[in-house]
Amino acid sequence: MKILFKPNLYVALVHYPVINKSGDIIASAITNLDLHDMARAAKTYGVKSFYVVTPLDDQKELAQQIISHWTSGAGSALNPKRREALELIYIKNSIKDVLEEISFKEKSYPKTVVTSAKDSTDYISFCKFKEMLKDLSPYLIVFGTGWGLAEEIISTADYKLEPIKGNTDYNHLSVRSACSIVLDRLICG
Repeated sequence: MKILFKPNLYVALVHYPVINKSGDIIASAITNLDLHDMARAAKTYGVKSFYVVTPLDDQKELAQQIISHWTSGAGSALNPKRREALELIYIKNSIKDVLEEISFKEKSYPKTVVTSAKDSTDYISFCKFKEMLKDLSPYLIVFGTGWGLAEEIISTADYKLEPIKGNTDYNHLSVRSACSIVLDRLICG
């Protein structure tokens, strides 16, 4: 497989504000599996940084403990490949903080592309987004936890990416699976 370009791409996993099953805005818990699997996918597909977004101090502390174990603790020597992936993770309080950091690094404000499992008429296709990435401008793909991103995140995004569809009506992937599929479709698909 030959990759023709390396896009100027960042990924964020939002834990607040997201919604629960009832549609209420909540802060969801950070999970070890999401950090590991999404960081590994990000590293595999050349994502520049993987941001974990939560304002909760206990959740930031948990994430930092997991990351530190694999980047500077015992895990870093046991599994250097895992260390490389988890070194991509940065913890931020808000999407605003993520956008400001990327803007500072890139000297250009990134375009935001939100993801959702919900169908909509105003999304861009994977093909369209893949074409957009070729201009090498910075882009941030935003994934939500819980039952998805809160409307305040969706409404401020530049684009909504089409949902991932399988060959059945079932549409409830884990966020780490969705991230891997999205990155593969954009970079290699």
